[in-house]
Order: sequence, then structure tokens, then C-alpha cells
Amino acid sequence: MFLLKKEIKKGELHPNNPHKGRYDFKILIEKLPELKSFIIKNPIGEDTIDFSDNQAVICLNKALIKTYYNIENWDIPAGFLCPPIPGRADYIHYIAGLLTKKKNVNVLDIGTGANCIYPIIGSQTFGWNYTASDIDPKSIENAQKIIDSNENLKNKVKLKLQKDRNHIFVGVIEKNDSFDLTMCNPPFHSSLEDALKANQRKVDNLNKGNKNIQKGLNFGGQKAELWCPGGERLFLKKMAKESALFASQVYYFTSLISNKENVKPTIKVLEKLGAKCQVLEMSQGQKISRVLAWTFNQK
Repeated sequence: MFLLKKEIKKGELHPNNPHKGRYDFKILIEKLPELKSFIIKNPIGEDTIDFSDNQAVICLNKALIKTYYNIENWDIPAGFLCPPIPGRADYIHYIAGLLTKKKNVNVLDIGTGANCIYPIIGSQTFGWNYTASDIDPKSIENAQKIIDSNENLKNKVKLKLQKDRNHIFVGVIEKNDSFDLTMCNPPFHSSLEDALKANQRKVDNLNKGNKNIQKGLNFGGQKAELWCPGGERLFLKKMAKESALFASQVYYFTSLISNKENVKPTIKVLEKLGAKCQVLEMSQGQKISRVLAWTFNQK
């Protein structure tokens, strides 16, 4: 096992992440004027939005995606996960460091969701080519709409529906496929009830001390995006075991791990399978998360 620990300070994003620091609402509003109607003041008089208002968050995302990734048309259906762009970008910037300077990088995104956010950021930042999978036909349908309505995505991203909920890579990686990287943001919770409770705690923390924000529940995310039986740990175990079946077709497998208690058990499974592992730590605001990367390549 090779554990790579990066010393980080709480709240710091990757040095190359364009979303470091406060949002520049002036620039964002210039790119997307409709964002202006969602701007409020925080307790010290700075511009912000109500992060418990789903429509405000979606509008902010549209502005960020348009400003930094040149994507003109992006939206998600009601009830689907609206991803925090800075954190999603961080994952991509960290795993980019695993690669040598090569052209035509092929990446597999497991569970791309209706938002298709990782292929958007990765293709527009690094020029990576993406295959993106999901088990939800509605997610695939909306992701395809995003791709079809943006010329700069059409030749960079292709989608695959995972038809078997019992598998992750099987049924997605075909015989002649070859990937430099895979990536995944696993469902964290083991039940819908746990997901709801966690989301309410998050909203309460965001609202703390800000009288301008209306209390409410900003809950986006279908079952497959937020929870699965056994939660993150069981999902990671399944992913680890299945990855060994495609050891010759993928150089680096990677996955986010939200709960640090799930790192060692997953590495233990992978070591038994003969994989070499690295852990990259990331910080977004008050949250520390990890990317676990592993390879079966012995070079």
C-alpha cells in the first residue's frame, strides 16, 4: 500500500481550482443576469445567495458553469441533485495529478447523475474524453439533453445506462474499452431517512446567524444519488471487488470517500486483490473528504 497524504489547511481548495475564495458575483451576474434576483446580504453585508433555496443554487450553478466552463445550456429536473461546483472541480484537479502529460485521456464517470457535472468540468478544463454511466434512465435522459444542447460537449461525452443495479463496472466497461481513470461519488447514506436528516443539518448550518435567509429544505437528489443499501462502505467494497475484473483495462480507479472510517476497510479489500492505493485529502469549507485511487498496474 502506498498512502499519499497531502498537508492541507481547512477550507482550502486545490491550488488550480478556479473557484478558490468568495464567488465574484459581479462577474457571474454579467454572464447570467438572472442571478441578480437571488442575491441577498450575509450578516457582514457581503453578497451571497440563500443556499437553502434550491432555485437560487441552481441559478448559481448555471452562472458558474457558463462563466468557467463555457456551457451555455445546463439545467436539472426537479428533485435531482444540484452539485456544489467548487467541490466537484476539486476532485478533478486532484486526480489530474495522477496522470502524466498525455493526450486523449479517457475517463469513466460512474453515476454521472442528471447534472453530468464531472464530464463538463473534466472535458472543458483538461480536454478529457468521458464515458458517463448511471442506473437512472431519467438522469441519462437529462444528461443527454445537456450534451446535445452544447456543441463543446457533443464529441467529448458519451453516456451509458447501467441496466443492472447489482453492478458498477460490469455492463458499462466493454471488452475493447480502455480508460486512464475512473471516478465516482458514491451514495453516502444507507437510507432515505438518513439522507433527509443529514440534509436538514446542512441547511441549518448554512442558515445559522443569517436572518435574511428563509428557513426551508433544499433537498435534491434521487435514491441512487444519495443513498443505497449498506451506504458508502458497502458500495466501496463492491466497487473494489469489481474493479479487479477490469485491472487490464483501467490504469487508475478513483472514488471519493466522505466518511474517513471507510478508508481503511476499502484499502484492506483492495490490498487483498493486489492493488496499490493512494489517498488524497481535499478540503471544502469545513469539510474534509478524500479521494482513494488504486491501480493493479505494477510499474
